[in-house]
Amino acid sequence: MIVLYTDFGSTDPYLGQVKAVLQRAAPRVAVVDALNDVPAFGIEPAAHLLAALAPHFGRGSVFLCAIDPGVGGSRGAIVVQVDGRCFVGPDNGLLSVVWQRAKRRRCRRIVWRPASLSGSFHGRDLFAPVAAALARERVPTGWLAARRAPHVLLDAADLSRVIFVDHYGNAMTGLRAACVAPGARLRAGGRTLSRAETFGAVRRGAAFWYENSVGLVEIAANQASAARKLGLRVGSRVALSTR
Repeated sequence: MIVLYTDFGSTDPYLGQVKAVLQRAAPRVAVVDALNDVPAFGIEPAAHLLAALAPHFGRGSVFLCAIDPGVGGSRGAIVVQVDGRCFVGPDNGLLSVVWQRAKRRRCRRIVWRPASLSGSFHGRDLFAPVAAALARERVPTGWLAARRAPHVLLDAADLSRVIFVDHYGNAMTGLRAACVAPGARLRAGGRTLSRAETFGAVRRGAAFWYENSVGLVEIAANQASAARKLGLRVGSRVALSTR
């Protein structure tokens, strides 16, 4: 399958254009939307969220990733293959967390360019054809060239910030819950929060943290918006404490 991970939005015309290219180039390949409302321009939080989401898709999946504020500029375009999955996107750090956390990995540079390449829409004109070719396992000779590693490598250590806020107002962080002591408390939005296993374990409106469905530390409130209650947004700092 081809998995879309972009900041194109679900109400703008861009996503449909990308899917049209994929349908023409790989009509028998399923296209799945992982997330197309990644916070715009946020490369670092998007890189950490991608690393959490990717393992939940099957081996052999091809991810078309486009959070690309430098589109049309000097940044490169790459394909990284990590632990049985392929990721196509800009060499701006977006793919660097999955790359650095992988056990098996390979990086290639996209050297092919289409006859018509929009300066502002490489997701459609460059990444989509390459993702389709990879999914069909029919990449033309000369499209890709070996590269030792992505040029831009972000810090792959856990990120003590909010990386995504969903429509419920739950705030995902870049902290992997498996690396956090069970009794740890979380400082966020001027409050110290205890851990709960489920929403129903706290009173209505109470804020807490828990391990979410993709293994990240998430800040939530029972039947309320934790982001609104605590003044959280993407980029807000959080801190762990054992006290």
